Amino acid sequence: MKKAWPAEECALVEALRRGDEDAFARLVGEHHASLRRVARLYVASAASVDEVVQDTWLGVIQGIWAFEGRSSLKTWIFRILVNRARTRAARESRGARFIETLATETSVPESLASPDHPLLLADPSNLYHLAQASLDSSPERCLLTKELRERLGAVIDTLPSNLRIVLWLRDVEGWSSEEVCNALAIQETNQRVLLHRARSRVRAALEPYLEGARGAARRG
Repeated sequence: MKKAWPAEECALVEALRRGDEDAFARLVGEHHASLRRVARLYVASAASVDEVVQDTWLGVIQGIWAFEGRSSLKTWIFRILVNRARTRAARESRGARFIETLATETSVPESLASPDHPLLLADPSNLYHLAQASLDSSPERCLLTKELRERLGAVIDTLPSNLRIVLWLRDVEGWSSEEVCNALAIQETNQRVLLHRARSRVRAALEPYLEGARGAARRG
């Protein structure tokens, strides 16, 4: 193994190679939900999501001996997922799209309502009031936050697949640019361009709604 690997990751890889079921269970517990969310960006049905994720875990078990540490274990796993999901999507001829609204509890992290979230930096000072709605007892403000998430989800759903996956990994899953590049096998420059385009389109599409929401928040 490469000395540059973190000690904890080295130990985990060695445990997986020994067939340690507890180590594998911990790995599944850590990444399974995120794998499902990313798989939804590519395939259209819940059954397909399940199959892609199961196939990914099988690929991890079968390929762990070939893992060389050129990226983190996490990005290696997600690269397996992306490859499996792309193949499945092509076979289904449906392309990449979501099947569930991003407003559902399992699909929308609370971080999307953060006042300094990159997607919403057009006016963070006014958006702060919207972000606090989930903790506020005012029904009006709670409604504004729910509507913002629903509209944000609808806008992201319209993005081309290459923009959508980069935006999702960076701004929803919270990945670093290096992790995204490793998982998607793209160059850093390309990643930056895709992310900028995705964020710009989202902000532009949300701006008319945000103008009204800011006014409602000030009046609340």
